Amino acid sequence: MKPLITILIYILFVSFNTKASEPINAVDAFSEMKSLVGTWQKEGGDRPNFEVLFELTANNSVLVETWLRNGKKHSLTVYHLNIDTIMATHYCPQGNQPRLELSQSSTMSHLNFDFFDATNLKVPTDSHQHSLGFKFMTKNKIKRLESYMSGSGEDQSELTLVRSQ
Repeated sequence: MKPLITILIYILFVSFNTKASEPINAVDAFSEMKSLVGTWQKEGGDRPNFEVLFELTANNSVLVETWLRNGKKHSLTVYHLNIDTIMATHYCPQGNQPRLELSQSSTMSHLNFDFFDATNLKVPTDSHQHSLGFKFMTKNKIKRLESYMSGSGEDQSELTLVRSQ
């Protein structure tokens, strides 16, 4: 009986690890990202001072994330499918445009994007967005993670957003 239990545990372990290592389906992940459409604010924040707006455009094939500070547009990130992945292009107030790609380590509840390349970045040590992620907590609450890379290293931040509309 003991060897049978050991074999069953091994099969479950191998099955779980195989499923966990399967690549995420980009179409499903993009559908999950579309659920972000609406207006978000920093948890505990003052709405007129900071908002993040997610909108669909181009026949619902592009998701646009716009950051508003004091009612004015501050930065923009555009997400779209690229065959079997999702690309994100961040239009930064610093004037560069990092492109990021959906990481294979992503899950449906935690989408990660890794640096792919950038335009208008003179040298790799100039400050630029280097990673981006979304943790879907509930329908109306997410964590947005990002890191910026510069000559002095990597600076990571996390922002909890709640849906306001």
